[in-house]
Amino acid sequence: MLHMWTALLNRDEEGASLVEYALLVALIAIVALIAITAVGSSVSTEFNSIAQTL
Repeated sequence: MLHMWTALLNRDEEGASLVEYALLVALIAIVALIAITAVGSSVSTEFNSIAQTL
């Protein structure tokens, strides 16, 4: 992560370019949002089930 940040600050053209880093960050954000949404729905369903039981 630190290497990505320093590469962005220094405009280092060695390795991946800024566009590739942006695409990678966007992909990670999309996957994280999907995972959080899926887990959030599951947890909400479980809590509702527990509340109904009580």
